[in-house]
Amino acid sequence: MRVGLLAPPWVPVPPPSYGGTEAVVDRLARGLVAAGHEVLLFAPGDSTCPVPTVPHTLQARPDEIGTTTAELAHVIRGHDCLSDCDVVHDHTLAGPSIGRRRGAPPMVTTSHGPFTPEVADVYRSFARRVPIIAISHAQAVQASQQGIHVARVIHHGLDPDEVTPGTGDGGYLLFLGRMHPDKGVDVAIRAARRAGMPLRIAAKMREPAERAWFEACIEPLLGGDISYVGETDRSESLALLQGAAALVNPIRWCEPFGLVMVEALAAGTPVLAFAHGAAPEIVEDGVTGYLCEGEDDLAERLGELPALDRDACRAAVLSRFSTARVVEDHLALYERVISSARSGPRAGPEAPSRPPRQRAGR
Repeated sequence: MRVGLLAPPWVPVPPPSYGGTEAVVDRLARGLVAAGHEVLLFAPGDSTCPVPTVPHTLQARPDEIGTTTAELAHVIRGHDCLSDCDVVHDHTLAGPSIGRRRGAPPMVTTSHGPFTPEVADVYRSFARRVPIIAISHAQAVQASQQGIHVARVIHHGLDPDEVTPGTGDGGYLLFLGRMHPDKGVDVAIRAARRAGMPLRIAAKMREPAERAWFEACIEPLLGGDISYVGETDRSESLALLQGAAALVNPIRWCEPFGLVMVEALAAGTPVLAFAHGAAPEIVEDGVTGYLCEGEDDLAERLGELPALDRDACRAAVLSRFSTARVVEDHLALYERVISSARSGPRAGPEAPSRPPRQRAGR
């Protein structure tokens, strides 16, 4: 099978530091090639993913994130360049919205963000003709509530060989993500301080709103054993995860997935999170971490970290969140979409049922 992958124009594939969507595209591309399939990647020209890429594309444009004309120009050329593929997997929002042109290969798209009312209007406009992949059951339920059909739920994953398990002997907690109120950096600081444990904060902070949040709400809380170490690259992030006693991820929003939690588990590092969004689909309460009911519960659960087995965290990734499983799930959908395109009807949606929710608390 010849698969065309279309990445957003903003960040190289793989990302040099922060970039969840681009990391997902990179792993999928490598996994498809390892499974014996042909891949053609349309991504920023400074991408280094070791698969065939479309030449002469512009370099990544992080300063233009969200610019409509830049994204439209990118996806129009991308679909032109991928027109001889068996299927095109579009990871942008604009691509599917402009429609599949006559004679073009069948298309699928992954929704990497929340179904806000504005975004839902866009997805609703093409959901009947372009199969949509949701990245969690929580996100699929949100889509269903907005009247959007989901073709399949496919959790993100990673190649376990990318991450060497760590011992967690660094004696610190870790926050790894983005400097934004939704991510709960301030909650992590207060909980760590109450538990008497050091906290290292590695966070993306490039945009004006992120810097303003840091200066107003986070910087005054730093000091002592609470430190901001900046934005880290891939190797630095993995080293921090390997040495951490736990990843503290007190999200305040319905996050569609949360790949950083899987990366932590692959390093053998348990995760403490609030039971929002996809967290209950990733963290098994009392086994690979704790799903906490609030800030007080989070601080208390930090004292119970010795009860968790780091080997169990790693095992969860091997069994449920590997790139091999991600590739297998995508190939099943690709084959169904290609078959449907040949026979006429579109690939029908799966029911976005939610698995039994992991209980937060004791």
